[in-house]
Amino acid sequence: MYGIVSLISAWAIPVMIVFIPLYAAYRKVPVYESFVEGAKDGFDTAVKIIPHLVGMMVAISVFRASGAMDFVIGWMRPFFERIGVPTEVLPLAILRPITGAGSLAFTTDLIEQFGPDSMIGRIASTVQGSTDTTLYVITVYFGAIGIRKAGYALKVGLISDAVGFIASIVICYLVFGT
Repeated sequence: MYGIVSLISAWAIPVMIVFIPLYAAYRKVPVYESFVEGAKDGFDTAVKIIPHLVGMMVAISVFRASGAMDFVIGWMRPFFERIGVPTEVLPLAILRPITGAGSLAFTTDLIEQFGPDSMIGRIASTVQGSTDTTLYVITVYFGAIGIRKAGYALKVGLISDAVGFIASIVICYLVFGT
């Protein structure tokens, strides 16, 4: 079974790269012109989201440099210590909804420090895969298409991130024990 999956994985993308243009040419779709038009639209979108990205990056930098993140983690730490959750993963609960690159770097540091088979490494990895960069998604994608009222999406996204964080901890303790 593993051999079949490896074979499909190795050939899926090359087959699609060859098949799609051939099929488009067969259907008489102007392949190159369509590609250029799509690239032009992509460039326009990239230019539109730059102000939103810069604003978000500045806000993240201010949040971390001001000590606000350390304050929030310090406030949460006693509760999580009491219920037996490794407090080393708490910054990940705050970073993950804000920044994908920052949370991945933090997860990498945790895994290097504690090991991939430690409970901290397992929880960090599970959180990384079970939550999303909510603020990034709302800032970039909503900003790109001009949605200004994102309050409900923000609330649902952050609640989903909190549920994903808590579920990651619970599932890691259920699967891997204490």
